[in-house]
Amino acid sequence: MTQHLVLTVIGDDRPGLVEALSHVIAEHQASWSESRMAHLADKFAGIVTVEVPKDNETSLIKALQELSSVGLKVSVEVANKHVASGEVVVLSVMGNDRTGIIREVSKTLSMLGANVVDLNSYCEPAPMSSEMLFKAELEVLLPSDCSLETLEKAIEAISSDLVVELAD
Repeated sequence: MTQHLVLTVIGDDRPGLVEALSHVIAEHQASWSESRMAHLADKFAGIVTVEVPKDNETSLIKALQELSSVGLKVSVEVANKHVASGEVVVLSVMGNDRTGIIREVSKTLSMLGANVVDLNSYCEPAPMSSEMLFKAELEVLLPSDCSLETLEKAIEAISSDLVVELAD
């Protein structure tokens, strides 16, 4: 019998942090299932899911918490693996950078009953000017009563400067 764990990790970025984390996971016969990691504002941050034999769960959690001695803070959440139903679509949003874009997009998605499965965002200079462009790619689980057309119209209604592309 196994247990799924979701780990959030953060520390001052430096070589060896992923190795230290993966070593502890492997040492406890756990399987590294999925991860998202990045260098953000001089920090190393990530989310990792692992599957660990139930007998090793407590010792793995203790060992992960001891990684603070090498500068890596690890939080652990016990999770149940389940499969969500609905249509998954990829939503790309681009517009002039301003405060609140993610709040506005996520509020609209919530009102439609859509669930954000994955979100990646960044800012970069516009090709022909020095103005910053905000770009986001979201993987969204749509409820059965929400069409792609409804989703696209709702996001575009947020602001005239947002460009929206959908892929399913």
